Amino acid sequence: MLRTHTCGQLDRNNIGEEVTLCGWVASRRDHGKIIFIDLRDRYGKTQVVFLPSFKDAYKKAKKLKNEDVIRIKGKVNPRPKGTENPKISTGGVEVCGEELEILNSSLDLPFSIEEKIEVSEDTRLYHRYLDLRRKPLLDKFILRSHFNYKFREYLHKCGFLEIETPYLTKSTPEGARDFLVPSRLNQGKFYALPQSPQLFKQILMVAGVDKYYQIVRCFRDEDLRKDRQPEFTQLDIELSFIEEEDIYNLVEDMLKFVFKEVLGIELKTPFLRIKYEEAMKNYSTDKPDIGKGEFRFLWVYEFPLFEYNQQEQRWQALHHPFTMPSLKDIELLDKNPSLVKARSYDLVLNGVEVASGSIRIHDPQLQKKIFSLIKVDEEEAERKFGFLLRALSYGAPPHGGIAFGLDRLYAIITKSESIREVIGFPKTQKGVCMLTEAPSEVEKNQLEELGIETKEKEEK
Repeated sequence: MLRTHTCGQLDRNNIGEEVTLCGWVASRRDHGKIIFIDLRDRYGKTQVVFLPSFKDAYKKAKKLKNEDVIRIKGKVNPRPKGTENPKISTGGVEVCGEELEILNSSLDLPFSIEEKIEVSEDTRLYHRYLDLRRKPLLDKFILRSHFNYKFREYLHKCGFLEIETPYLTKSTPEGARDFLVPSRLNQGKFYALPQSPQLFKQILMVAGVDKYYQIVRCFRDEDLRKDRQPEFTQLDIELSFIEEEDIYNLVEDMLKFVFKEVLGIELKTPFLRIKYEEAMKNYSTDKPDIGKGEFRFLWVYEFPLFEYNQQEQRWQALHHPFTMPSLKDIELLDKNPSLVKARSYDLVLNGVEVASGSIRIHDPQLQKKIFSLIKVDEEEAERKFGFLLRALSYGAPPHGGIAFGLDRLYAIITKSESIREVIGFPKTQKGVCMLTEAPSEVEKNQLEELGIETKEKEEK
């Protein structure tokens, strides 16, 4: 290692020790002939003092600029009385810089690396590597990592298996547009990036996995808003031989554990529950913000199974076509689909949907019936979903699950204005990565290999 300690590690117990630190110059102050710098890394800041008596280090220190990357070696001393900084963990000590190595220098900065800055979001995203050095933003990713770890810890403890599902899969558009990936080896055919692992996790239940989870990237080619991105992260959970109450209990216990471990907050359980019809009647929304406390969780359930698409003159699934209808309403499928309730549920936090799930259809005949009601004929059902129907025909257990939108969840927890604040490298509202300038044009020979031609842009 190039260092003996991090910049957030030293305290009075280290006084008298020779240490080596690495980091970025956060600030520099010249007091007479003495040079002070705050050396920063992910873990904190340490004050370093350069004295004229250490000639070589002092000469180099005179040239230091903010965000230069340096390595220093020196002795830990107590700070002079009255100069301590109780706001930081290293505030009682400083390091006398006896040796200094400039590992890399920085250009002049487009904006200051400070907690609050007045600069456009596009500029921040263009220089995301600088933006992420700011402590308030970095702290959000530290929190995100800690939450993900605790979710995994809880689910592992409960006997869940983490299984990765494919990113290159079949296009089965039901809702948002798919991102398509052309196949070089099968020209004229395309993969789709998954909007969710929905069908694979159901097939894992047919396979006898029993308890599955995954923290997974998903993709939707849709118009963007402040709470939407073309690629996003889900905590995906699926279980066999369960009913709705099992999902409620699992999720509430998991969130109680994770919030306690990460934030030190005791969530009150059970969460409030409200039927969809009651929510719409009393609050005119299926995502009401009700309850007390900083984190107001609420279950909304008994959604309609279908909604009518006036433009296409057909029924369509309100959630997705793999949701189990309420058992008492199955006889209404032929009589009046509008009255059929779904065995689905949403979890709402502070008026925002953060998770959605359902009990799934495990009977292939009922699944075919639902396809028929939404005008997916047998030929189309076989073409798009034949692999699922085959799987359901080989002894599929009753199963269900839920998926959390982690970006949205973490944006609420960190009080962020946009989910872009909790995504490492987000896209703009036009779907552009300011850092890499994606999407971009590609070489002509790449398109030829794929058997693709592009149209010239029409001049307006």
